[in-house]
Amino acid sequence: MLFDGDFLKKLEYLSLISRRVFRGSVLAQRRTKQMGGGIEFADHREYTPGDDFRHLDWNVYARHGELLLKRFQEEEDLHVYFLLDCSRSMAFGSPPKFDLARQVTAALAYIALADLDRVSVVAYSHEILADFPLTRGKDRILTLLRFLEGLEPHGTDTNLARVTSGFVMRPQRRGLAIVISDLFDPTGYERGLDLMRHRNYEPHIIQIHDPAEARPGLLGEIELVDVETETLRKVTITERALREYRRVFDEFQTGVASYGKKYGLGCTQTTNDVDFEDLVLKMMRTAGAVN
Repeated sequence: MLFDGDFLKKLEYLSLISRRVFRGSVLAQRRTKQMGGGIEFADHREYTPGDDFRHLDWNVYARHGELLLKRFQEEEDLHVYFLLDCSRSMAFGSPPKFDLARQVTAALAYIALADLDRVSVVAYSHEILADFPLTRGKDRILTLLRFLEGLEPHGTDTNLARVTSGFVMRPQRRGLAIVISDLFDPTGYERGLDLMRHRNYEPHIIQIHDPAEARPGLLGEIELVDVETETLRKVTITERALREYRRVFDEFQTGVASYGKKYGLGCTQTTNDVDFEDLVLKMMRTAGAVN
């Protein structure tokens, strides 16, 4: 069973450690940073194509020629949206990546609910597959766990861009958007994250992979199955091909981290063989919530 009594005890323990929820590296502070208006000036960030020119700091531009956007802070409850990848590639691994993804979603959602923030879960693959509507309060955790327990990896190729294009059009308050996925997206994960950034959501990336995906122990004539499309392909894997695959995989991982750093997004990369509570505690420490 994915969510048992022991799991609930661990959730309460994590909640006691972090009474404040999310920002930057996840689980940090309740102040939200908004563009343009607000209560208190917070900081600047670099202009990127698609940003609203009304939020530019023209004084900085006049003095230094730099295009920077002003960010302000407001005290308000957070809206936290979890975009949970349910594509078939998430079923890979031992334990499956999908198990850790759901456990981390449940843990972070519980901490947010305990802090009176509002939580929603969007399950997706090539499109939005299921929704857990925006909710508030710790008493909603059992309903949320039942929702997560009932999800299964399915669908065709992951398409975060298509999913987010529908997600950002919803009549909802902007907030933190936690993408929990392996990011194996044929269309490129960047397009979906870019769209959320440009619509003033604050994406946070939690990327999960299996160690066998990074360093597969395969050689010789083999038949590969695409887990998402179920297509078969016969290939010959040599030592040279294996080295090239590892190089490409490492570059992909580095690219994910670089994307997060470039745009000031929280980015957590992990393998699926870790305990969910250890991962969440690590995220808290990274955010400065735990010494």
